[in-house]
Amino acid sequence: MTTDLGRPRNPGIDDAVLRATVDLIAESSYADLSVDAIAARAGTSKPAIYRRWRGKAHLVHEAVFPIGATTAIPDTGSLPGDVREMLRRTLAVLSTPAALAALPGLVGEMASDPTLHAALLERFGDILVGALSDHIEVARRRGEVRQDVTASELAEAIAGITLMTLISRGASLDETWVERTACLITKGIGT
Repeated sequence: MTTDLGRPRNPGIDDAVLRATVDLIAESSYADLSVDAIAARAGTSKPAIYRRWRGKAHLVHEAVFPIGATTAIPDTGSLPGDVREMLRRTLAVLSTPAALAALPGLVGEMASDPTLHAALLERFGDILVGALSDHIEVARRRGEVRQDVTASELAEAIAGITLMTLISRGASLDETWVERTACLITKGIGT
């Protein structure tokens, strides 16, 4: 029998820290964000934060890119419809003020620390490896996607093109962009 020692964790602290992180980064930048400021805004301590997250990058990634309804793989019944919806959802997440402020710092840290990059991508592993792989297999059976296309490649195409377009054009992307980009991607992976 195992006995937990000490006080049980307060789940309210997690929510407060995540909210404080999103609020603070949207007000400043990744470089200016500090764990001290997050702790003060959340009404907790730095040690409480470091017990939950390995560091600032891990915390920011979880706060700004939560796993939930927007990360679920859509099922519209067709590959073009699914790609359009994945683009819409990706655009919605990446164009928030917090994401726009966080991305430059996160990309820089991931580029210089491959272990951080792997750990952050691992958060989305089940979605990419499981759900999207299964989804692509269904599209293969319908004759909509080539045999050599992988879930990682499709996710990279969607996230990459959305991120690059946001960087080069700003957050003013519209439904016309979604339609044209979905067409480009589906033709590229189609049979």
